[in-house]
Amino acid sequence: MTRTSSGVSYVHGVSDTPLIGETISSCLARQVAEHGDQDAIVSCHQRLRHSYRAMDREVRRAAQGLLTLGVEKGDRVGIWSANCAEWVVTQYAAAAVGAILVNINPAYRLRELEYALNQSGISLLVTARRFRNSDYVAMLVELCPELRTADSGDLRSGRLPSLRHVVYLGTGERAPGGLEWPELLERGSRCSALSLDDREGSLQFDDPANIQYTSGTTGAPKGATLSHHNILNNGFFVGELLGYTSADRICVPVPFYHCFGCVMGNLAALTHGSAVVIPAESFDAEATLRAIHEERCTSIYGVPTMFAAELDHPNFGAYHLSSLRTGIMAGAPCPVELMRQVINRMHVDEITICYGMTETSPVSFQSLRDDAIDRRVSTVGRVHPHVECKIADAETGRVLPRGVSGELCTRGYSVMLGYWGDAEATAAAIDPAGWMRTGDLAIMDASGYVNIVGRIKDMIIRGGENIYPREIEEFLYTHPSVGEVQVVGVPDPKYGEEICAWVRLREGHPATSEELRAFCRGQIATCKIPRYFRFTTEFPTTVTGKIQKFRMREISIEELGLTAHRAVPTA
Repeated sequence: MTRTSSGVSYVHGVSDTPLIGETISSCLARQVAEHGDQDAIVSCHQRLRHSYRAMDREVRRAAQGLLTLGVEKGDRVGIWSANCAEWVVTQYAAAAVGAILVNINPAYRLRELEYALNQSGISLLVTARRFRNSDYVAMLVELCPELRTADSGDLRSGRLPSLRHVVYLGTGERAPGGLEWPELLERGSRCSALSLDDREGSLQFDDPANIQYTSGTTGAPKGATLSHHNILNNGFFVGELLGYTSADRICVPVPFYHCFGCVMGNLAALTHGSAVVIPAESFDAEATLRAIHEERCTSIYGVPTMFAAELDHPNFGAYHLSSLRTGIMAGAPCPVELMRQVINRMHVDEITICYGMTETSPVSFQSLRDDAIDRRVSTVGRVHPHVECKIADAETGRVLPRGVSGELCTRGYSVMLGYWGDAEATAAAIDPAGWMRTGDLAIMDASGYVNIVGRIKDMIIRGGENIYPREIEEFLYTHPSVGEVQVVGVPDPKYGEEICAWVRLREGHPATSEELRAFCRGQIATCKIPRYFRFTTEFPTTVTGKIQKFRMREISIEELGLTAHRAVPTA
């Protein structure tokens, strides 16, 4: 139930279901007792399957292994890997010993890796050997040449002063200066279970459990620090609104390093005794379709670009998806037409939209499975249980009337503890009353449903007119040739900014710039018709699939010869 305040853009998610007052390891113990023989993890690319009982054994061995290496409560344990079963085991093992898991983006290169390791003070790193074209071992040795001569413990590094241990995943030649994953587990087998029990008994649910680095477009990434209480409850209520039970099997092609994977995926499953199905180490459209087909998945996650790739895959028709009933499309604005195709062609009748940010654990709004279709395709739903949200004037902070666009702000159990080691940035993001500023522009209707109309920084100001890219994107999506579209502003000496649309055409459906402009004429305001169209087969994205509009803008400026106009002020 949502309680709304008449006339103003404020809502409070009232719920008869209480918040969970336990740590992640306590929750795991409870699920093992109730659902021990049921699947907990199915890793398709590893040909590996763990029941809850088997996973718990792995978690306890890994946790006890961490204890033998001297990991203390509050120490930071990093994980640098694509999706695999060991990622999930590490997540729960770190939580069991009271360590803070630091999720490192698998796409990070040297400078970014060095920053994350040092800014968070990671003492133990669990790492893959490679990912795609990145040789992780070589990068680590370049940052830490001491690995070449170090024993398997007590590392001392000039550039990485906090790092003491490296644990390598996967198989191959022995990597330098660290332990292999089986060796960590073997050490754990020799450690007393009583030591782990004592550590778990000392933990509180408000202890920090996770540091997630935000992928900001400017400045260094900030480490959002999230507690057991933050993420366990957020995963639980995401699962509640999806109707999860121990019978559900969740296909998770989104990366674990991101909240979408490790909270909305892993912890939503954990809190309901459901299974997590990992199709591949990173997103692969056909592997995702195959996993749904072979494992009879009931739920599917993804960002819009992932769903588009699955729907457009040439072998789409070869896979039976009738087991699906629900899922989540999130991480980026969800085009209306794409949502309709997911419902109709993938049979995900109860698909929901989630909205949030890393700093809010992450979800604060979600549509309901039985919401009317028009609600589910045009809004991000209503406020989550036990969460407050308001839409305020970004300059004055005053709560705005319903129907007026302003900055969406969130308050409640889900708001992060703060940015790791950055009190100044924390104070700028969370006001004295506890409101987290999202930077998103939103409109709330009379029933409390919210529509995200853009980012404050993404808004295009053309000749004094405020233009929201999503409105143009939604319209262009209705053209039969348009498979995907993203709109950005580029500098213009006359209007300040002009509109540039990047378009991926559907296979076998050609179109020209002039055809698309003609399609717009008379349908949307002239000032909203893109001056520039750029046809593309792919968009610059983060590893999570989020579109990087700042990169699109940079590329467009270079290609259009607008570098001289960069000084033109833009939003």
